[in-house]
Amino acid sequence: MFTKEGYWNVTPQIKSILFPVRGKWQVDLVDGRSVVMPISAFPSLKKVPVSQRSQWYLMGGGVTWDSCPEVIHIEQILGDYRKYNHEEDV
Repeated sequence: MFTKEGYWNVTPQIKSILFPVRGKWQVDLVDGRSVVMPISAFPSLKKVPVSQRSQWYLMGGGVTWDSCPEVIHIEQILGDYRKYNHEEDV
């Protein structure tokens, strides 16, 4: 899976979504990483009723809910790697 130390050539894929504590959500990735973020950083997710938050599904490399007007993409969760990439793309 790894050709260099770290996650250089790993395409992140969402495995599961959790809401571990009030005001936070956690995205677990297939490669073993987990990211915990404030729900307040995602206004469209804030609009999803708490009772429906466990009913998420994957769509096009992101995650959404029936009552969510948007898809939250993996780049929104991890950040746009091109903005902090310190090596030239090959």
